Amino acid sequence: MTSPAAASSPASPEFTDFSDVDAFLRIPRLASVAASDDGRVVAAIQEADDPGAKLVSSLWELDPAGREPARRLTFSAKGESSPRFAPDGSLLFSSARPDPEGGAEEETAAIWRLPRTGEAQVVASAAAGLSLLGVATDGTMLAATSVLPGGTLEDDAERRKTRKDAKQTTIWHTGMPIRLWDHEIGDESRRLVLVSPDGDLTDLTPDVGTVTLHAASADLSPDGTTVATSWTQRVRGGETRSSIVLIDTATLRRSVLCAADDTAQFGSPLFSREGRHLAVIRSTTSSPTDTSYSRLDIHPLGGGEPVTAQLGDLSLSDLEWAADGSLLVAGDLHSSGAVLRIDPTTGEARTVAGDGVFSSLASAADGTLFALRNDVATPSRPVRIGAARTISELLAPGTVGALPGTLEWVEADVDGLTVGGWLCLPAGASAQSPAPAMLWIHGGPHGSYNAWSWRWCPWLAVERGYAVLMPDPAMSTGYGDAGLNRGWPRRPDVVYRECETLFDAVLERAELDGSRTAMLGASFGGFMANWIAGHTERFDAIVTHAGLWALDQQHRTTDAAASKMRVHRHEEEAPDWYRACSPHHEVDAITTPMLITHGNRDYRVPISEALRLWWDLVSTWDGEPQDMPHRFLQLTSENHWVLTPSNALAWNQAVLAFCDQHVLGADPVPEVLPW
Repeated sequence: MTSPAAASSPASPEFTDFSDVDAFLRIPRLASVAASDDGRVVAAIQEADDPGAKLVSSLWELDPAGREPARRLTFSAKGESSPRFAPDGSLLFSSARPDPEGGAEEETAAIWRLPRTGEAQVVASAAAGLSLLGVATDGTMLAATSVLPGGTLEDDAERRKTRKDAKQTTIWHTGMPIRLWDHEIGDESRRLVLVSPDGDLTDLTPDVGTVTLHAASADLSPDGTTVATSWTQRVRGGETRSSIVLIDTATLRRSVLCAADDTAQFGSPLFSREGRHLAVIRSTTSSPTDTSYSRLDIHPLGGGEPVTAQLGDLSLSDLEWAADGSLLVAGDLHSSGAVLRIDPTTGEARTVAGDGVFSSLASAADGTLFALRNDVATPSRPVRIGAARTISELLAPGTVGALPGTLEWVEADVDGLTVGGWLCLPAGASAQSPAPAMLWIHGGPHGSYNAWSWRWCPWLAVERGYAVLMPDPAMSTGYGDAGLNRGWPRRPDVVYRECETLFDAVLERAELDGSRTAMLGASFGGFMANWIAGHTERFDAIVTHAGLWALDQQHRTTDAAASKMRVHRHEEEAPDWYRACSPHHEVDAITTPMLITHGNRDYRVPISEALRLWWDLVSTWDGEPQDMPHRFLQLTSENHWVLTPSNALAWNQAVLAFCDQHVLGADPVPEVLPW
């Protein structure tokens, strides 16, 4: 429930004990910020519940001047998230908490409104829940929900109850795709609905099937007359194409603004504050020779040709229209990040902020910009970005104090190309006591080691005495098109050459011990771990999470099968690539102890990859079963990530204990785990 007094909370103490993994995972985490036109700032902050079963979000009001402590606004066990200010200054948010008046659907997320004074009340609810997408100046809202196929908003609750009571779980598929990350596609039809200020729902897309809006991004024009949404259609060969469609909210008539074809698709539409422009992300279609490149197009809705933002090397991740009509863009840049201000008439850009990774951009009416900022050494913190690129932190829970080591940018020359990465050094490393070293390779492959991570936090390993090198090799974000495409199509030999060269360069330092090393990676990094295991014996331990193993199998079973098969083709069409790049071909060469970790609900890299790798390792082990060094940590309720705090605790403990055993010579990990 909402606290009537919403008393101020003193700033939480800084966290410094990285030896306590459980306490680390209980640090409050800033998830998002929202700003009102009159300068109020509210943040969603996540914390683990007492048993470590889930992260629970609550809303906190921050002092925009950065002087007063944050003030907690909401306290329910279900949590509150996705804060957004309405035109009247009230705070909208999403929550599945009980409705004291009994009007909302139970156990599903509803849209709530918290006035400046008084208690929060339900605005609108639906049987499948509602997620808020946009708000017009008159208070009308755009939201997304789902209904069972063939149903309507009116009969959906009863149909769901019937299906649940019968324990019916069947899905009738008629094409691709059928999965996305960790959930099924085909059992529900996603809908866009207009929500009046009084909470009445109007289905804007009553005739769509199960694929059209399954991953749609949409926005509502300021005057409430038009919805812009991505619109997905199936085409031949198991592929889909996503266009941008405009929906008249009065007549439900649809028109195509950006038509997808074989060269590009479109998404993430965002109206400017005055409604004269629409920002759209255009993604080129990947091929065997080129990855997908993202372009930011700005469409003048009154007529004329769109302009393309001049982003340089920045890989965009977040958009926000400012009150002055400019477009703010955040993204990865050169192993860090930046915020750019785009002129919508010319596409020209200038830097607003740098030296950090920024997200959740929130611009107030007076032009003040708020955001979350983080880097490798600092978790997300709320900041105010002022003139002359000044950045001021706002007070909020979740601060981290002294780290157990130092952070340093390192570089090496690889065939005339400079490759860099972040090196985390333990405080006690010296020539007299050199530190063992870990090489971490990031996922994607389009990603960057430029930010704080709760999942892969190097400082937990640094606390135990390890140095951790995190390179940005070929295909990393933030280095322009050339950086994204270097090493395409997903060539592990190119990535490993760059990572190994940088690793060898830092191992020349007297404070590092090159005779004690480990290699770790997840997703694409897990694929790299699997490939490296069959191509070198230099590491004492290898940890692979959600790693691809048999590419002929994974490319057909992933939820992203269409793009994988388009790029890499069938084995008979690219036999040399599959033979050189699929890790399973080199299973007989693996001698390094491997720890496999994988979630059963991972549809991007299905659990079948881990199952086959585990069978191949166990069945080819030439020794007594009790002497086999490999281990498998199966996470039966997790997806591509490890999101449950208690599972994240077990994962970190298992990974560190496995490395301690094989790198440091510590006691073997017990057969029955203590966690």
